[in-house]
Amino acid sequence: MNPEPVIPNAPVAAATASGFDAAFLGVPANMPRLGDVQAAASVELAYEHFSVVLDTTRRLAAVTAVNIDGARLAKVPRGDRWVFDERIPEELQAGPEVYADNDLDRGHLVRRNDPVWGEPDVAARANDATFHFTNAAPQASDFNQGHELWVGLEDHVLEHARAHQLKLSVFTGPVLAADDPPYRGIRIPLRFWKVAAWSTGEALATTGFLVDQSPLVDVDLLPRELGAPPPLGPFRTFQVRVAAIAELTGLAMPDLIEAESLPRGVPAMRELTSADDILL
Repeated sequence: MNPEPVIPNAPVAAATASGFDAAFLGVPANMPRLGDVQAAASVELAYEHFSVVLDTTRRLAAVTAVNIDGARLAKVPRGDRWVFDERIPEELQAGPEVYADNDLDRGHLVRRNDPVWGEPDVAARANDATFHFTNAAPQASDFNQGHELWVGLEDHVLEHARAHQLKLSVFTGPVLAADDPPYRGIRIPLRFWKVAAWSTGEALATTGFLVDQSPLVDVDLLPRELGAPPPLGPFRTFQVRVAAIAELTGLAMPDLIEAESLPRGVPAMRELTSADDILL
């Protein structure tokens, strides 16, 4: 259940928001690009310290990109007021009707804390901006709240930036597969990916992650053939080569692939059993 209030058509403080900065790290880290067909049905939206590329056909983000300044992170009250982005029609966004009276959470793609840095007013705007439906994707509550899965992975990346006062650029999105199960006018993504990027001082470095919520989505929402555990196995999280994410999603990310940090000889897909297993 999602009892938090929803304010349709709330004003968007985006007039001065420049969005994601590909030069933020001091070396180029470009947002993954959609293929021509998907790009024709997409719109890029700039918020404070992050951007969202919305696939208007799927009514969900195809990719998000956020800049994180680990030396300037701020604490801002959460809020939880989910709103439509008034710059685009509501019917192109997966709104509150998707999340009502079920076990689906509005899962942040750009994590709430990630863009919350800088001067207090800027940090507050960034916090509020993450609560747009354009930045949400339906996630099973156990998946969204499980510290050993998506949230735990995001916490580790953010704390790494905080502890080492690093700048990071993080790209996140759902795998928008053609056979995702239909539900209330959308299709529910079953897998999510993330690519973290940072500077080594002279060059870009990246690493990727893939997680799967298939076993957690209510079987009543899934076609019978999709109800079985996926090839990755139930509840498992993997660190994967960025090239594998590009192939899976169809997104172009050549500079992120080129900057892969996993050493040669390390498996292209490594199961993570704890945060200590992550190679950064």
